[in-house]
Amino acid sequence: MMTNDGSRAVGRWLALWALMIAVLIPIGGATRLTESGLSITEWQPVSGVIPPLGDSAWAAEFAKYQQIPQYRLLNRGMSLAEFKNIFLWEYVHRLWARLLGVALALPLLWFGVRGRLPRELWPRLVGLLALLGAQGALGWWMVESGLSVRTSVSQYRLAAHLVTALALYAFTVWTAAELIAPRGERAANDGALDFGVAALALMVPFTAASGAFVAGLQAGKIYNTFPLMGSGLVPAEYGVLTPWWRNLFENPAAVQFNHRLIATTTFTLAIWIWWRARNTKNTRLLRASRFVLGAALLQVTLGISTLLLAVPVVLGVAHQAGAVLLFTAALLALHANGRASAIRAT
Repeated sequence: MMTNDGSRAVGRWLALWALMIAVLIPIGGATRLTESGLSITEWQPVSGVIPPLGDSAWAAEFAKYQQIPQYRLLNRGMSLAEFKNIFLWEYVHRLWARLLGVALALPLLWFGVRGRLPRELWPRLVGLLALLGAQGALGWWMVESGLSVRTSVSQYRLAAHLVTALALYAFTVWTAAELIAPRGERAANDGALDFGVAALALMVPFTAASGAFVAGLQAGKIYNTFPLMGSGLVPAEYGVLTPWWRNLFENPAAVQFNHRLIATTTFTLAIWIWWRARNTKNTRLLRASRFVLGAALLQVTLGISTLLLAVPVVLGVAHQAGAVLLFTAALLALHANGRASAIRAT
């Protein structure tokens, strides 16, 4: 993609917008960890911007919450003050998501009116708007799953919501990087490294998705030891559900084991990429590989600490933020690796 000063300005705006997404993801994690996500039982895109004002408005919101299973089965007897705490977490989550939409739409309009958007960028930016809208719809679809029968949201919908957020983030980071510092052709081909860098960019969100199932099933509250789970590496309950595939998504012990296995694979791959790239002449890739290593070391430390301490909120949020950091490193490494030459030597 050809760039000019206007394109770089758009790239810097998108980089800041990506940072807003990066902040929203752990806010969502905090909302789930504090079990606040079902406190607002209606989706009001416009009027919902204004929080309850006055005692009667708070009482009305609390009365709506008291009708859902989470209150009746888990939080019966909760005080209004306690309800306000969980309500405000979800309110901040939704408010930041709304601000994200404004921070995309208004600058897009401004750049467009001033003619500073290259024609080839329009499909990407319109695609970002569409993906953001889909993410909002997925968020409500997720919340809706916990309002009638369940006391928490569906782990399937939670994972879909997170994966869509990561896709939105990846699309934004990649576009911003292309506009600020476009990829060059690879000076020399290292097929193994090329494959490894691309694989890491896929493994990180896959690992995060498996973590969403851990979160949705509260599987981090069991087997708070590492590396063993009970008397062995594999928990005794690993295949108790039938058909077998349900264990991958509905068995807390199996889900936690799978997350450990996938995360360990991702961590090993990150170390290998750093080791393989240490002598590369591509200085951008060398720096990115060091970023990958540092982010991976931080993330595995946060993950093990979160598990051993049975998922305290602060560490759980930090672990989710660490996933975003590692994903950023993986994306920048993939971008720094350059694009394959159209003409290969024979």
